[in-house]
Amino acid sequence: MLQLQRATQKHVARRLRKATLQLGAWQAQRSLATPSGPYDALIIGGGPGGYVAAIKAAQLGLKTACVEKRGSLGGTCLNVGCIPSKAMLNNSHIYHQTKHDLQRRGIDVSGVSLNLPQMLKSKEQSVTSLTKGIEMLFKQNKVDYIKGAASFVSPNRVAVKLLDGGETEVEASNIIIATGSEVAPFPGGAIEIDEKQIVSSTGALDLQEVPGKMVVIGGGIIGLEMGSVWSRLGAEVTVVEFLGGIGGVGIDEEVAKQFQKLLAKQGLKFKLNTKVLSAETQDGKVSVKTQSAKGDKEETLEADVVLVSVGRRPYTEGLNLEAAGVQLDNKGRVVTDDQLATSAKHVKCIGDVTFGPMLAHKAEEEGIAAVEHIKHGHGHVNYNAIPSVVYTHPEVAWVGKTEQDLKAAGVKYNVGKFPFAANSRAKTNLDTEGFVKFLSEKETDRILGVHIIGPNAGEMISEAVLAIEYGASSEDIARTTHAHPTLSEAFKEAAMAAYSKPIHF
Repeated sequence: MLQLQRATQKHVARRLRKATLQLGAWQAQRSLATPSGPYDALIIGGGPGGYVAAIKAAQLGLKTACVEKRGSLGGTCLNVGCIPSKAMLNNSHIYHQTKHDLQRRGIDVSGVSLNLPQMLKSKEQSVTSLTKGIEMLFKQNKVDYIKGAASFVSPNRVAVKLLDGGETEVEASNIIIATGSEVAPFPGGAIEIDEKQIVSSTGALDLQEVPGKMVVIGGGIIGLEMGSVWSRLGAEVTVVEFLGGIGGVGIDEEVAKQFQKLLAKQGLKFKLNTKVLSAETQDGKVSVKTQSAKGDKEETLEADVVLVSVGRRPYTEGLNLEAAGVQLDNKGRVVTDDQLATSAKHVKCIGDVTFGPMLAHKAEEEGIAAVEHIKHGHGHVNYNAIPSVVYTHPEVAWVGKTEQDLKAAGVKYNVGKFPFAANSRAKTNLDTEGFVKFLSEKETDRILGVHIIGPNAGEMISEAVLAIEYGASSEDIARTTHAHPTLSEAFKEAAMAAYSKPIHF
């Protein structure tokens, strides 16, 4: 009798579990989710924009779920982008500085060697700790985390193919698309990425040995950061760029020229105004055929590894957007209005998969704004105050307009510059390359753009973002006390130079 009762209990339990999955109600042990029912907000994608939107929605009292198919939260940025690349940039810089810069500082070291497996392990540990940290934030804020691939059934319902087997449907009053972007293939398909010798940024983060020679196709932020990493670790790096300058979209031309000079001093080689025709693997090497942008000169470069870094594209695969009535533009981006709403009622979209710069912090701001639109009917993102940072050494950071922007628009402006070579903290740190550059409106002195190349630029740019957000003038910054001795005094003196004169230069 006891055995029969146990068998019956097991049979009933199996039927209940099956019914539960069919209704979309979740067991606590399945993917960190809890019992559902219609949600107030469902976020598709657990990257920087998606997970921030989910947490904010829950904080505002909305019953919230987040669907993510990667199996770990954080998106491209945390798993195979921003975070692991910064780990490699930081650790490769320490290695390079130890080998080449410590002696002049009075520190004698010998026997310094690279332990690449440990460096890669350190990178992965950083990623794992942060992804697990987001899961804890979901638990703390009562966000249901559904591990699986979402596909629209209607504007307020999605089918989810679960990573651990089975399918379900989830209903929500509001849905936010936050599926991010993916590596853009080489135009025309002439180069096929194998993630071994011809790699994307993902493969470049996981090379198991330092290549003797590396060719980087594309002189934008990602290409320069990854090129810097492997150059510091011992590779001979050549950057091939179709345009006449490096740094990508938004960089000030004067800064870009200085940036190229400093990277060239570090050993990177550049071939600008050069088009890549093909890349083929043969006998353990990769042959890269190039042609001048004018088409009058061809050259073949040989490399052990080629990094294809020609940008990213919106990722909407498998979403079945047609079922929701969500429209795309001719570049594959989800079309949104100024409230982040799509063509489908109650469906919003944020981050790389829609308009604007493909930056994690831009996605985060849009995530918060989208949720505030849902809850309160209004939200805020100032697209004129979105900073960009290149995490090389020296760092490069900017926000607002460039000189070329202002010239093209016919805006009259003032320029204020201050070199780190005249900054006391930079001199004591023996790290004096670069400058801070202010651009302010001639008539009103309102700050229009700030561009920094030098130590700690990525941290310092936040002061400029705040200034632009609040409509500050360069005099406002110049009359604000900055601690001495700090690198930020160069920021203050550049502001002084924009409306009057600096003190120390």
